[in-house]
Amino acid sequence: MLVAFSVAPSGSTDDEGSVHDAVAAAVRIVRDSGLPNHTDSMFTTIEGDWDEVFAVVKAATEAVAAWGPRVSLVLKADIRGGRTGELTGKVERLEKALAAAAPTPPSTPGA
Repeated sequence: MLVAFSVAPSGSTDDEGSVHDAVAAAVRIVRDSGLPNHTDSMFTTIEGDWDEVFAVVKAATEAVAAWGPRVSLVLKADIRGGRTGELTGKVERLEKALAAAAPTPPSTPGA
């Protein structure tokens, strides 16, 4: 499974309105987990089985809670049993499709 999540304390944690230190604590938990992961400007995506992924998300959320009494957590999951390597595999397939000729949509039944 892939889980993309964003976790941050509600409100700011410094004078400039930034939550980067709190987010860094969460990302550190993810990276230390040893699970495949990717962080961009909006989400961190992690790959693994249900129990291990959600244990990391919980630990990351708890780490952010040290910065305030309220935490915001947004997540999206792609649950597809029997697949691994999808953190990079999905992007590789997309890049291959982009490099190919423009695809034509599948035909609609009855059209």
